[in-house]
Amino acid sequence: QVQLVESGGGSVQHGGSLSLSCTASRSIFSLNAMGWYRQAPGMQRELVASITSGGITYVIDSVKGRFTISSDNAKNTIYLQMNNLKFEDTGVYNCYAEYGGGFPMLELGRGTQVTVSS
Repeated sequence: QVQLVESGGGSVQHGGSLSLSCTASRSIFSLNAMGWYRQAPGMQRELVASITSGGITYVIDSVKGRFTISSDNAKNTIYLQMNNLKFEDTGVYNCYAEYGGGFPMLELGRGTQVTVSS
């Protein structure tokens, strides 16, 4: 198992920036990947960004050039730097960690609210 502690989020004006962090209770190297899902009101949850234990990153097309995912392995922490935020970025952001082989397990954090307003 792995526990995840998220921080960051909040309210920001359109075009502003926010940073999220997520700390895992075990080494990132013991995980397959970590990242962030988000769910906007009335929408399905979608994967926003991920980073593997080997450092390979992925971000969804709609946030490319605006969001950056990174990790500090010594702190077992990942970060999501969100710049030039848009109204459609509003939602609940959940950190996740994937671990195990064969049938990997997925652990989700409690979530943090990001609200972009005018």
